[in-house]
Amino acid sequence: MTERNSPPTAQWHKPLIACVALCLSAGISLAATLSTPAATSSPSTPKGPPPNIVILVADDWGFSDLGAFGGEIATPNLDALAQRGVRFSNFHTAASCSPTRSMLLTGVESHRAGIGNLRESTPRAHMSSPAYQGSLSQRVVTVSSLLKDNGYRTYVTGKWNVGSEPSNLPPQRGFDRSIVQGDTGSDNWDPAQRYLPHNDKSYWFEDGRSAVMPQKFYSSEYFVDRMIGYLDQDRASAKPFLAYVGFQANHVPVQAPAEFIAKYKGRYDQGWTALRQARRDRAAALGLVPANTSMATLPTTLDWAAQDPQSQRYEARRMEVYAAMAEAMDHHVGRLVAHLKATGQYDHTVFVFLSDNGAEGSDYKMAQPWLWTQYTQDIDRLGSPGAYSIQGPSWASASNSPMNGFKFFANEGGIRVPMFIAGAGVQSTQAIYAGLTHVTDIAPTLLEMAGIARPADLYKGQPVETMAGHSLRAALQGSNEALRRADEILGYELSGNSALFKGALKLVKNLPPLGNGEWRLFDVVADPGETRDLQQQLPTEFAAMQKDYQIWADAHGVLPVPDGYNPVMQVAINMTLNYWLPTYGPWMAAFLLLLIGTWTVWRRRQRKG
Repeated sequence: MTERNSPPTAQWHKPLIACVALCLSAGISLAATLSTPAATSSPSTPKGPPPNIVILVADDWGFSDLGAFGGEIATPNLDALAQRGVRFSNFHTAASCSPTRSMLLTGVESHRAGIGNLRESTPRAHMSSPAYQGSLSQRVVTVSSLLKDNGYRTYVTGKWNVGSEPSNLPPQRGFDRSIVQGDTGSDNWDPAQRYLPHNDKSYWFEDGRSAVMPQKFYSSEYFVDRMIGYLDQDRASAKPFLAYVGFQANHVPVQAPAEFIAKYKGRYDQGWTALRQARRDRAAALGLVPANTSMATLPTTLDWAAQDPQSQRYEARRMEVYAAMAEAMDHHVGRLVAHLKATGQYDHTVFVFLSDNGAEGSDYKMAQPWLWTQYTQDIDRLGSPGAYSIQGPSWASASNSPMNGFKFFANEGGIRVPMFIAGAGVQSTQAIYAGLTHVTDIAPTLLEMAGIARPADLYKGQPVETMAGHSLRAALQGSNEALRRADEILGYELSGNSALFKGALKLVKNLPPLGNGEWRLFDVVADPGETRDLQQQLPTEFAAMQKDYQIWADAHGVLPVPDGYNPVMQVAINMTLNYWLPTYGPWMAAFLLLLIGTWTVWRRRQRKG
């Protein structure tokens, strides 16, 4: 049960903080979807000049968090954009941040791109593999590099998380200007504050160098401010632009300005089960999922009615802050849109919006010793500077409604996310495309819209991975035909959580607590909630897809996780070996020697006495 008031202040010595590593909680399992490489094709010539491109990446938003996808959260600016274009109701990412961002930027499956797992949770035995280096491979080329090479100005602000080595910072990956958070995240009010003790500090980079950050900011506002600044500086340029904004909303710590939080007071007093059902009904009414889609009850979802009134109020407040954080992000997206309208760029701009994975269901209970020393969790301060809030597994289930599972896992709730493309070059409006699509499809789509050929095997004379995705251009022109052949496979793996799509079928397995490591089979077109296991009804398909998965895994460098692998424990091991021992090991050793020496002297005196 969640703590109802802020814990008492505790004095902890730094070495004790190592136990916090476990705080990544709830199984860092990723569900990254992958695809069979598509043949390189020449792009159709776009009508008129190439469009400006704005990519908006939300962090940890569930399938139905966006109003245009069935949510009750006020997201009017994003909803207005979505109505101008095509919503993709069967769109998949990885189940965690860096693998998704690697595929978004390159169009290459995450293992082939070098980020088959989060660096923090990678088994030690995997670290020598090119598929698990934890940062972009030198064998991939980014869409930003290709756009820049073909006359675009390119900018990025916000979360980066695909490598902090000089060779992988934005200037070397095709961006003219950049201000980025190099880690998995940070505090949203204080850029210097870590949200977990993975490193010695939060790492920020501006144009490839260590950034001088303001002492205080609000992340969504700051990222949009900086992007508007970049656009203004080059307003006189006739070149089209790429503007990539990687928001930290709604990554932990969940924080929002008080005026947004106040709007949601009492909104979630009926609990997560009622919200989950209401969102399912709205998503169905919008045509995003079948009517009466069945929903699974996760083992991590608590019984709302069984919570005492004080616990219910605390939990409802968590969701109020979560909703406020999403609305605040939408508000700042609106500022960017208003700027583009004021400068005459709006009608020439294509917008891409997606979440990097589903809502996060981690409970962060193991983080408490460290969090007590850094943050308050008092109900009256949740969302404010210096306060730490999470959504938690029960509310995450509602955010992902009607899907099963959440971030880190291979169920649809971890990897099926809201996505739309709208604006210049998109002929279809207020449309929903229900065919299977994937984050690797975005880069080839943007290149085709810009009239740029994707690289085949070489880029500037160097061998590169071929983009795996399909162009979504036909769907943007109003076609409802499938982009993938019925026999084409789309594979996925993260931390031992795996999936394979083939037509309407999905083969999936998860580690605890959401699975037992055994394969299951679902028709995710008719049953997106993954409630009816079909392995007994379809034994031939079940066996064949397992073979297909192994072929795919071998071709993409996927390694089996070691026996007994637990991603939370692996984070603890990696953090201890990579950070805590190198940083504090000498001091701890000196302290231990001092204790031993003192005890030895005391014992000798005792014997003499």
